[in-house]
Amino acid sequence: MSRRRKAEPLKQTARTPLSLRFGPRSLAFRVIAFSTVWAILTLIVIFTLITTLYRQASERGFDSLLSAHLFNLIGSVGVSEGGSLTGAPDLGDLRFSEPNSGWYWSVEPASEGVSGELHSSSMTTAILSPSVAEVPFNASFQRSYTTEGIDGEELEVFESEFVLDAKNRAARFRVMGNRTELEQEISAFQRRLLTYLSLFGVGMIAINAIAILLGLQPLRRVRDALAMVREGTAQKLDGRFPAEIEPLANETNALIENNKRIVERSRTQVGNLAHSLKTPLAVLINEGRALGGAKGQLIAEQAASMQKQIDHYLQRARVAAQRDSVVYRTPVAPLVQRMVRVLQKLNPQTALSLSLPAVDIVFAGEREDLEELLGNLLDNAMKWAKSAVAVSVAPISAKKTGAGKEGAVNLFEISIEDDGPGIPEDKAREALKRGRRLDETKPGTGLGLAIVADLVNEYGGVLALERSSMGGLKAVVRMRSLH
Repeated sequence: MSRRRKAEPLKQTARTPLSLRFGPRSLAFRVIAFSTVWAILTLIVIFTLITTLYRQASERGFDSLLSAHLFNLIGSVGVSEGGSLTGAPDLGDLRFSEPNSGWYWSVEPASEGVSGELHSSSMTTAILSPSVAEVPFNASFQRSYTTEGIDGEELEVFESEFVLDAKNRAARFRVMGNRTELEQEISAFQRRLLTYLSLFGVGMIAINAIAILLGLQPLRRVRDALAMVREGTAQKLDGRFPAEIEPLANETNALIENNKRIVERSRTQVGNLAHSLKTPLAVLINEGRALGGAKGQLIAEQAASMQKQIDHYLQRARVAAQRDSVVYRTPVAPLVQRMVRVLQKLNPQTALSLSLPAVDIVFAGEREDLEELLGNLLDNAMKWAKSAVAVSVAPISAKKTGAGKEGAVNLFEISIEDDGPGIPEDKAREALKRGRRLDETKPGTGLGLAIVADLVNEYGGVLALERSSMGGLKAVVRMRSLH
């Protein structure tokens, strides 16, 4: 039993469908990613700057408030003739009257001849303070420090020693503020600021991304215009483009026009060569037949062989001239249906079935080339079939890789199989060589499968010969489509 002939990969001339992919290689992705990173860094700097300034302002305000309370406390306390501390300070803040609120004041003797102690009603127990050796007074007999409060809160303490009368009797004044509250307020502000900046950042990034995508819309228009040219529905890039893209569109149109001129020039040269060789070959064939005999027959056969070879290579030159063009498109289903109907009429004794897909398939090439390819395969199948030939067309998907690039390639598959004798595995390659006939009892030149192989190769496709489930040969052709 024959196995499938090794299929070679599709040539890299198969074009990847034009699309704007959003990935690391996408221009939109790069610009949006860069602007997003920049926006995030900017917002982080803004957040850090604002919170630092807010903390500094809050701490200055906190210190100013404690300093004002301290001077108010000093002004509200005196000493009696007997040396007792007197006064009923009212600092104007209810927190000094709430038990264990973290806001306290106290007045203690700082020299001989002074007795008693005053403190706020919020201060339910004594609060330790560091020694003068640990935190010394400054030149104004003031010092500030932090200590632990009654409920474990952190306290900011402003302390001063002040002379109360002419007898140099002094007292130590302390005002304590709840620094934990300050830190909580700062933290709450930071959370609110972070929320607002995050919302602002998300909105800014979204608007920026939309603006970038809208700004890149002209590239999508160029893509669509190129797709129309590739599919044959347009001859050039039409429309108005931005000043940055218009030179690209103009150069692309110039390239398309140059491609057309090359194709037409190649076709003209092929036609001229065919006409210039046609008459001399015809003369050789006629002269060989007129001469007769073994030599005449040899001349005629060789001239006819030359004619076939020239026709074949002219066909290859024509295909090579237009294979990379972007304006050829051939609907597959109507062409296959027409050829099947013709061959069914010519071979009524053979059952010919056809299976077509629900979607439209468009061959990326010329109609004449697809007709020749199908004609040779169908003719070969009808020639060798015992009673049945099956033809099917189906779209397939594949991946193209090359030069580190990857993308989707649109392909379609034509399968033609028969219930004939098939081709042995060791003879499959021989069948694709020009002029090789595996069975001389059947009429033919041995060029059919070779022509098909050359056409498929020129279009960058794949031809595989397999064993059919019907018992005979199954020829599978895979070519590039436009949809």
